[in-house]
Amino acid sequence: MYSGFELKNLTDSSDKLMQVHKSRLEPGDMIYLKTLNSLYIIKVISNDEYLVSGGWFDKQNISPQKMSIRGCTWGGSAIKTDIIAATGLCIEFGNNLITSKIHKIFFFSHKSIN
Repeated sequence: MYSGFELKNLTDSSDKLMQVHKSRLEPGDMIYLKTLNSLYIIKVISNDEYLVSGGWFDKQNISPQKMSIRGCTWGGSAIKTDIIAATGLCIEFGNNLITSKIHKIFFFSHKSIN
């Protein structure tokens, strides 16, 4: 559990991270994420609906999987719900899966994809 002071420090420091905001995404946008343990590919379908493959989804033989994304965490119970990914944080998917920490983010606008 985080104290109010610790939570404020976490959220203030998260503004300095490279991050992808949910509000800026459009259908067809693609995000490639390199975590500590895996590579995930996320395609935006609509508002809060994504097609996810890679990592755990590949290991379960369910890629691609239609999924919501709750946001990003620091690995605990505090979650930033306005972003889909941020370096140094973990993604929490709608099925309760939490990834290892994100190391790299590659974003491709649907406008740049043939």
